[in-house]
Amino acid sequence: MTTPSPTLLLIVLLGAIVGGAALVLIWALIPQPESETVSAPSPLLESLRKAGARVPIAIGVALLILLLTRWPVAAVATGALVFAWPALFGGAGAETKAIARLEALAAWTESLRDTVAGAVGLEQAIPATAYAAAPAISTELTALADRLRVRVPLSQALQKFADEMNDSSVDLIVASLILNARLRGPGLRDVLTSLSESARAALDMRQRVNAGRRSTRRSVQIVMVVTVAFVLGLSLFNRAYVAPYSTAVGQLVLLVILGLFAAGFFWLRRLASFETPARFLHARDRLPTAASTGGQK
Repeated sequence: MTTPSPTLLLIVLLGAIVGGAALVLIWALIPQPESETVSAPSPLLESLRKAGARVPIAIGVALLILLLTRWPVAAVATGALVFAWPALFGGAGAETKAIARLEALAAWTESLRDTVAGAVGLEQAIPATAYAAAPAISTELTALADRLRVRVPLSQALQKFADEMNDSSVDLIVASLILNARLRGPGLRDVLTSLSESARAALDMRQRVNAGRRSTRRSVQIVMVVTVAFVLGLSLFNRAYVAPYSTAVGQLVLLVILGLFAAGFFWLRRLASFETPARFLHARDRLPTAASTGGQK
C-alpha cells in the first residue's frame, strides 16, 4: 500500500477548507426565518455578508498560488491581498460619489436661492426644488419634501435631512435654514449665495485633489501587479533562483518582506484618504422651532 504524497494530502486539506468556506458563505447568504426573540446578529455572519464573493475568490487564488509556488506565506498573503483589494486600492468610487453629492448640493442651494428670491417661503421653496434635484441627493430631498407635506415642523424636517446626508457641508446649509425658520428675517438669499459659492469652491478643490490622487492610485496598483507577476514568474520559470524561500527560514524572510510591503501600501492608502470636517449639527443640538420660540415671547 503506497503512502499518499504530501502534495496530495495538502490538496485534499485545501479542498476541504474551500468546501467548508463555501458552505458557510452560502448558509450566511440564505435569509433565515425571523423568530419572535430578536438576537444580535453574529459578527462572523455579518462579515461574510459584507465580504460577498471576495471570500471564495480569495481562497481560490490562495490555493492556486500555493499549488504553483509551494509557499504558504505567499499563498496567504495573496489571498489577503485579493480580499482587501477594495480597501487598499479602492476609494475612487466613494470619492466620485462624494464629489457628485457635493456638486448636487451646490446646485440645489442655488436653485433654492433663486426660488426664495421670488418671495416664496421655505416651506414652499424646498418641495419645489426637491423634485428637480440631481440624483445624488434626490432621495433625501424627496423625503424632506414629503415630511413638509405631512406638516412636520420645518426645523425637525431639516434636522432629519442633515442626519440622512451625514455631511458637514449640509450641516452648514441646514443650520442657516433652521435659523431663518426661527427668526423669519431677511437676508436668506444672500446667505444661500455665500453657501453655494463656498460649496463650489470646496467642489473645485476636491476635484483637483482627486485628479492628483488618481494617478498615484494607478501607480500603486501597477507596482503591486508587476511585483506579484515577477515573483510568480520566478517561482515558475526559475525555481533554482528562489529556492532559498522554500525553507522555513526563507518563509520567515518572505513574511517580513511582505509585511513591509503591506505596511507601505496601508500608509499610501491612508495618505490617499480624504478627511472631511466633522459634523457639528446633531439631533441633540436641535434648535427650537418657530412655534416654540413664539410661545416663549
